[in-house]
Amino acid sequence: MNELHIEGLTKSYGAGEPVLRGLALTVRAGALAAVLGPSGCGKTTLLRIVAGFLHADAGTVRLGDRTLVGPGVHLPPERRRIGIVPQEGALFPHLNVARNVAFGLTGTDRAERRRRTEEMLDLVGLAGHGDRMPHELSGGQQQRVALARALAPRPQLVLLDEPFNALDSALRTGVRSDVRAALRATGATAVLVTHDQQEALSTADLVAVVRDGRVAQCDTPQNLYRRPADPWIADFVGDAVLLRGTVDDDGTAVTALGAVPLADPPAGLRAGTVLLRPEQLHLTDVDSVGTVRGTVTDVSYYGHDAMVTVTVEGHDTPVGIRVAGPLTVRPGEKTGIRVVGEGGLHGDDGSPRG
Repeated sequence: MNELHIEGLTKSYGAGEPVLRGLALTVRAGALAAVLGPSGCGKTTLLRIVAGFLHADAGTVRLGDRTLVGPGVHLPPERRRIGIVPQEGALFPHLNVARNVAFGLTGTDRAERRRRTEEMLDLVGLAGHGDRMPHELSGGQQQRVALARALAPRPQLVLLDEPFNALDSALRTGVRSDVRAALRATGATAVLVTHDQQEALSTADLVAVVRDGRVAQCDTPQNLYRRPADPWIADFVGDAVLLRGTVDDDGTAVTALGAVPLADPPAGLRAGTVLLRPEQLHLTDVDSVGTVRGTVTDVSYYGHDAMVTVTVEGHDTPVGIRVAGPLTVRPGEKTGIRVVGEGGLHGDDGSPRG
């Protein structure tokens, strides 16, 4: 099995503050996990320790039934059976595509290397490109070659270090989809390190949010977005509407946007921060029954949807409302707002309460 287990991982550089502070993470065999977090949270340090390029101060890393890192154990990188896809591909410029892919295929005869190389190029959609040089490929094609090179030796684990950063936004989506399909076709366990929330949510089976050297929350993309562990995570993984609220006896929160039903009403908590997402707020006519009035202050149009910013009396921070379809409001106009669906409630200490 290729399950990855990381427990109690700690790492400091010199006499400075620890970068990793007892980080723990489990990735089931065959899954693609995204490690997401702000700059300086420890994502790259984690990847380099798992790859074998850095020594951990403490903790263990196990891949299947093998210990890679542990007390008195530091398996060399070349013995870990880990493939790496770095930023911008990092192909060998003096080798053609086929030789780049075959680079790690040691201990096999020429016919097997050629067969495996052709198989990997076909898997990433580059069949027939083996004779080309790296400089003759687009950025997206180079990343596919880098993935083929990482997969060719049949690794137990593939590490992807922000591999789509250099691609333009239109190309990035297609390459991400191709990479995910190729990983699933081989059954390899994979870890994607990224600071891009959309990339993590749309690509991975599991997302681990790292904060201050620890995993703050690890869950499926949908659960992470819908049920974040605290307001900071809610705001980090997507646009969030955070409101002060008091809780009625029926488990409904009273907020500046009106009454909000709570998912899993809390026990004993009478006030806290209510979390909603912008798509849960709908614009309505100002005179509609059961709506709250506000003033439009800004409209950002994205084509597929728009973000309308509205100020609401009794709430200090303007709220964002995601609107699909034609826009019917402009800055300066009054509008009604209606909440759809349930909110989550967090205590003042950030703890989830529903």
